Amino acid sequence: MTSDGMAVRREVLGAAYVDRAVSRTDPVSAEFQPYVTEACWGEIWTDDRLPRRERSLLVLGMTAALGRMAEFEAHALGALRNGVAVDELIAVLKQIAVYCGVPAGVAASAALRAVLERTANGTELGD
Repeated sequence: MTSDGMAVRREVLGAAYVDRAVSRTDPVSAEFQPYVTEACWGEIWTDDRLPRRERSLLVLGMTAALGRMAEFEAHALGALRNGVAVDELIAVLKQIAVYCGVPAGVAASAALRAVLERTANGTELGD
């Protein structure tokens, strides 16, 4: 695993989330987690042609469109870490509802609400 990829992954998703993901040592995760870290975080997220803030917004749209609410939730938290404001996230929800359908928007709003409830005391953002 590249140290750059792992560093970005930890900065965006938080140390606790990443630690849980990589702590599973079984035949699947032993090969899969390094691959995800290298391909996604070491290759894509370190490409400086798009700022992290914009990458976060793209990932939110894509995960909502695919119905991947656990990933949406993780990346909503990452978006907050990357400087996306809550009112911007609400605008994203409206766009998701228009382009992906109201059910996707409803599911994404529930995921965002859960993130905002967890971050209300500020501890989740600092990890």
